[in-house]
Amino acid sequence: MLKRHWTAQDLHDLPDDGNRYEIIDGRLFVTPSPSLVHQLAIGELFKLLTAYVATQPGLGLVVLSPADVTFSDTRVVQPDLFVAPLDNGRIPRDLARIKHLLLAVEVVSPSSARADRVDKRWLYREEHVEEYWVVDLDARAIERSTPDQPRADIFAERIIWKPVAAKASLEIDLASYFARILDD
Repeated sequence: MLKRHWTAQDLHDLPDDGNRYEIIDGRLFVTPSPSLVHQLAIGELFKLLTAYVATQPGLGLVVLSPADVTFSDTRVVQPDLFVAPLDNGRIPRDLARIKHLLLAVEVVSPSSARADRVDKRWLYREEHVEEYWVVDLDARAIERSTPDQPRADIFAERIIWKPVAAKASLEIDLASYFARILDD
């Protein structure tokens, strides 16, 4: 059986059908539209990260999916949420200018678990994404990976994020975060 080697250009030919299309090392990944609780989880993190980034002048920009991050012609992903550094001190005016991420976040679902925990974790390590978070709503935990760690750390009580260029840390109380999303 012949396997197709997908490229960034091939993505432009795919239908706008509500699915998310990503390419990792020439392989096509298709993910259905996210659930409501998935969107609530990302929305809550977006609020927390946006408020934090606003207190750290010159740090970066928080972006929600759908937004392509093109690392190469065979590596195009759409993290649920990401923080990109500024481009020469300014907000990037085009997604194509974003080649590095300070943080990438995915909310894991049954259809995306392998891609999020294996394929994307590997890709983000190779692309030197400073931190990668996998939000697990069922476990009420966040898995954090960095390029220099072979395994993910799992946080259930709180997670702290402090990018290199930041003057202060962001601390998220995970029990409160999950309670707001899951309506406890």
